[in-house]
Amino acid sequence: MSTPGVESADEIELKSMIREIPDFPKPGILFYDITTMLKQPRGLRLVIDSLTENFRERRVDAVLGIEARGFIFGPALAYHLGAGFVPVRKPKKLPSEVESYSYDLEYGKDTLEIHRDAVGAGHNVIIADDLLATGGTAEAVVRLVEKLGGNVAGLAFVVELEFLAGRRRFEGYDVFSLLKYQS
Repeated sequence: MSTPGVESADEIELKSMIREIPDFPKPGILFYDITTMLKQPRGLRLVIDSLTENFRERRVDAVLGIEARGFIFGPALAYHLGAGFVPVRKPKKLPSEVESYSYDLEYGKDTLEIHRDAVGAGHNVIIADDLLATGGTAEAVVRLVEKLGGNVAGLAFVVELEFLAGRRRFEGYDVFSLLKYQS
């Protein structure tokens, strides 16, 4: 969408649509509420068009959306790329055989699951979510894809909190984030 390090007019406009909520979910945290951007047709269109443009030249078999906000962006991105959509869910929400991956969070542990037959050997996938913070959740999905024999063709995020350095977990992967925040 723009030159690295320089925000485009569209990126500035999108950031202006995001509501910032101090001290949520706990004191000292500044929460970037993208729901105010999503409710605006232009905001939603700019996000989906930008994500699509970044991955348009890739051969993609499926886009994996991480529960829950990845379910907003993943299907639209998959549609525009001519790919399928695969939900990655919290435990006990998928009806068939699943592959699970547990990982550490700053406040405990979490687990994600994917249907075992959702990604096959050699399938190229894009992992989509709303936010790249510390990267733990997306890294868990990368591990699930690779455990099933798939290839991660890229990771797509709407917002990246660069000061949390989550991108460091993805050396060797194509990571695209539309809006970057330094602090």
